[in-house]
Amino acid sequence: MYYVTVKNNQTVVVEGETGSGKTTQIPQFLVEAGYGAIGEGCVACTQPRRVAAMSIANRVSDEMDVQLGDIVGYSIRFEIKNGPRTILNFMTDGMLLREAMNDPFLAKYKCIVLDEAHERTLATDEVLKNRPDMRVVVMSATLDAEKFQKYFDNAPLLKVPGRTFPVEIFYTPTPERDYVEAAVRTVVQIHKCEDPGDVLLFLTGEVEIEDACRAIRAEVEKSQDPTKEGELAVYPLYSSLPPAAQQKIFREAPGPKFPGGPVGRKVVVSTNVAETSLTIDGIVYVVDPGFSKQKVYNPRIRVESLLVSPISRASAQQRSGRAGRTRPGKCFRLYTEQSFKEELLEQTYPEILRSKMSNTVAEATFTDGLGDPVHLLRVHRITEAVREHGFGNLLDAIAAAPPALGNPELPGADGAASPPDAAAAAADTMAFPCTMGALLSEMLAIFDSSVLTLLKLGVEDLVHFDFMDPPAPETLMRALELLNYLGALDDEGSLTDLGNKMSELPLDPQLAKVLLASPDYGCSNEVLSIVAMLSVPQVFMRPKEAQKAADEAKAEFAHIDGDHLTLLNAYHAYKQNGGSKDWCFSNFINSRLMGRLELRMVSTEFTARDYYTNIKKALTAGMFMQVAHLERSGHYLTVKDNQVVSIHPSSVLDNKPVWCMFEEFVLTSKNYIRTVTGVQADWLVEIAPHYFDLENFPECEAKHDLEAVYRRKDKSQQRPK
Repeated sequence: MYYVTVKNNQTVVVEGETGSGKTTQIPQFLVEAGYGAIGEGCVACTQPRRVAAMSIANRVSDEMDVQLGDIVGYSIRFEIKNGPRTILNFMTDGMLLREAMNDPFLAKYKCIVLDEAHERTLATDEVLKNRPDMRVVVMSATLDAEKFQKYFDNAPLLKVPGRTFPVEIFYTPTPERDYVEAAVRTVVQIHKCEDPGDVLLFLTGEVEIEDACRAIRAEVEKSQDPTKEGELAVYPLYSSLPPAAQQKIFREAPGPKFPGGPVGRKVVVSTNVAETSLTIDGIVYVVDPGFSKQKVYNPRIRVESLLVSPISRASAQQRSGRAGRTRPGKCFRLYTEQSFKEELLEQTYPEILRSKMSNTVAEATFTDGLGDPVHLLRVHRITEAVREHGFGNLLDAIAAAPPALGNPELPGADGAASPPDAAAAAADTMAFPCTMGALLSEMLAIFDSSVLTLLKLGVEDLVHFDFMDPPAPETLMRALELLNYLGALDDEGSLTDLGNKMSELPLDPQLAKVLLASPDYGCSNEVLSIVAMLSVPQVFMRPKEAQKAADEAKAEFAHIDGDHLTLLNAYHAYKQNGGSKDWCFSNFINSRLMGRLELRMVSTEFTARDYYTNIKKALTAGMFMQVAHLERSGHYLTVKDNQVVSIHPSSVLDNKPVWCMFEEFVLTSKNYIRTVTGVQADWLVEIAPHYFDLENFPECEAKHDLEAVYRRKDKSQQRPK
């Protein structure tokens, strides 16, 4: 039945519970059906996360009894393990995107499997239209089947039955004041009192996970009775862990310490990657505090923040289901039953409606729960031209769209929530029917890059683009505005030559512009190093047990002008020490990330007078929209958006420059700007006069300072030569 359905339909939607085997078995069925054959074609199976792509490829190669990297392989960022004989390739969305940029019709593939489709988006409209031989299989554990079938032109639905055992659910009688402490306590109690079986604990991020791992080990060590309790192995799982450390979660639990003694137990403390993307054998107990980190974007001030937020009921069900894969299990929800029924949303709010957008226009770099890039690829047919709807150009059309509403149910957009039906009504103004559908679900996206990608792939009518979950009009408007200011789009909304080049770089558009501008300032080597270091998670580690030592080590690399040049100093030191892991360890540098930054180009000598100035100017060429001005009151105000901010405590910048550019705007206990470098007002006027046009500038102290710069500039131009 499955083979016949795929043979007779270009697109098939598959729904199956987590652990049903769909991820490992369906790609193998497709290979057996002839969609993967050496020299004839390949099956691609996309995964939203690197660790999933690697582990599934490992598992499938074992099941097929072939060597990993030959018949079965994987492609992830920074690592490709496949070859000319590969007929089944597991890959992240971003890797497939890179291939589509060079080969829009994906000629090497006969079938594409989009696994965990609820996680992100991959569009295939033009591919299907021009490749009638290609098949697309859309799979998920939590698909809204009817919605996806409709979007895919009434594609047939196949259901894969789950192999689950009953799971007993426990709730707390009252809300927990400290969910991390409660989670640690629950895990220790399970180890002491419950039957053998491994434990899966969900937490929101690296710091929480590492703290919890230490606390669990300490509690068990302090009170363990070896005659009654087996050994406890605790494994973390989060973004910046090396692949080898991530693979430890698949180890078997420790055996008895002595003959006849109690068997050991494994505890995996993970982000929400373990909800659906991974199946970990042996899990019998799940501890669910009910939180995850979600991105919230406010387009008015261009701030995207990761906030700890309650999960949805759908996520809670996914988590509990992890306990019933091999035998009856238990799920301990650290919140009340009333909260589950009345306070949690039914589904997680689609991230496209709460995310930054500018990368969607050309080349997307999104992040998931593991910090991996998750890319938006929508190879979509061009719908009716904007002008047919009465607009002069694309930017006019976006500007005429209804004002953005606050993101429903979420903080950060005008500080107020809007009713979901109102948001849907506003979003509907951006959605028009399209002949063939493409997969779109929850995007973990920086939409600025996504917009850039869409234009690169031939989608010209973004106003009427057939998004499954349309973004707020203002979010799209801001993305287009940013790309226009960067010079990636012209006033007609079309890609410029610069925009085409930017779309080829797997970077945030602003960093892509920085990199492409650097030759004009004679510092491409240095800027390449800085951009590479900005493109990975935090390079400087700050472990909780050694914060002072880490701060002192970082201070050795500090540059008086700020954090960007401090990163460059750290890179220079890394290279001078031969890329030594011991050097990294002693200086609290993440050696794996530094190894990723291996660059063919070497730094130039820095004896030139303008060496550092040119680097800062090159950075300003892409970051001029992320600038803050020091007010006479002593606080910083972001330019144009007028948000009161403070320099993040992690910055090495101990003076207060009048003007500074920043890499990130983060919301914690207060508004912070992070990765900060001092700049000059003259550079802003010189590099981005179109942005610092005083006619469209709000009244503020920054405007008065800029007026003085323009007056000086006018006088110098009037002087006789």
